Amino acid sequence: MVAIIGVINFLNYREVQSGADDALNILAENEGFFPEMKMEFGKKGDGGPPMKPEDMEGVFFGGKAAYNRTIEMPYQTRYFWVKLDGDGSVIRTDVGHIAAVSESEAEEIAKEVYSSGNKARGYYDWHYRYIIKENTDGSVLLIFLDCSNGFYGANRLLLMTLGIACVSLVGMFILVYLFSGKAVAPVVESLEKQKRFITDAGHELKTPLAVVSANVDVIELEAGKSEWTESIRGQIKRMNGLVKNMLTLSRMEEENIHVVFSDVDMSYVIKDTAQSFQPVAESKNLKYNTDITENIHITGDKNAINQLSSLLLDNAMKYASEKGVVNLCLELDSKGKKAILEVSNTCDSIPDGNLDRLFDRFYRADSSRSRNTGGYGIGLSVARAIANSHGGSIEAKRDGDHMIRFIATVPVAKQQTN
Repeated sequence: MVAIIGVINFLNYREVQSGADDALNILAENEGFFPEMKMEFGKKGDGGPPMKPEDMEGVFFGGKAAYNRTIEMPYQTRYFWVKLDGDGSVIRTDVGHIAAVSESEAEEIAKEVYSSGNKARGYYDWHYRYIIKENTDGSVLLIFLDCSNGFYGANRLLLMTLGIACVSLVGMFILVYLFSGKAVAPVVESLEKQKRFITDAGHELKTPLAVVSANVDVIELEAGKSEWTESIRGQIKRMNGLVKNMLTLSRMEEENIHVVFSDVDMSYVIKDTAQSFQPVAESKNLKYNTDITENIHITGDKNAINQLSSLLLDNAMKYASEKGVVNLCLELDSKGKKAILEVSNTCDSIPDGNLDRLFDRFYRADSSRSRNTGGYGIGLSVARAIANSHGGSIEAKRDGDHMIRFIATVPVAKQQTN
């Protein structure tokens, strides 16, 4: 609506200016006077017989309307002109076609415009459109045309269209307020059912997983360990991790959840988590670097921060290239108001497009690789939910063609900023 109203009013103002320039061109070509309009505008070609209104169908709006507009132009146009010599002295002044300007005022206006060195066309006092014509004899003709009527009408149109726009927007917002609830109700209900299903399914899966784990323990006690029991334990571990992440994601997305935050030494939590991944890095021949600033405190959930760092490190270890590099860095921003946790790793290829998709639930850039490494595409979604629940954010960035960085920011504790 803003675009439509803007275009309409812009074209209307341009039309006012275009009409003024047409009249100024005629006056400039005829030394400040309109020619005999019935003869000049009513001819067929040069020197032909006068045209009749019905012969003017090619003119915009055609017929008698265009004919009348043409011949009435001298009587509808308010203008004055002043002719100056090369030194800026007044040679002649004509104010016979306007009542608002006296001869002395016209001369002052003309001298001011001429001495200012303005371009050949412009505005004086916003409603006088002028043209400066230099004659072959060295004199200069300045013609001023009063556009106040045109701009008055244009301003009225602007106010009317703005009023219509406001009324339309208010009406639209009222309709949206009244009916949008009904329109999105099925979507809201579907989302609520999804959340409830994830929560219920997560809790229900815990019991059979515990039973299977207990049965494996009994089998190992009677028959000893085997590759089959080890495989079952591995799958149980994966399922427990998935259930844990699903429940965490569901809990973090609950709008009315009341989480009790406390002071957390983030540096200690991250260092402890980072040390637990040292054997994983060694087993995969990865170069593992950590740089953790001491004594960074935040107001949050210790277990959630531990899970956040574990998820990012686990993701980096899984997708790091063979004999690649994994880096972990924890530091304060330049203002000392946010803790920045950055985990980066080398990789064979980085997904194209917007990397924010990596945080979408169950999104996997390379499904085959995800299966090999045991990923479900939910870990980064949980990481984002944890960062958001702590008032922070998380993003992914490319660093060249073979390095990807995950950067999580969390506000530090108020007493630390002070």
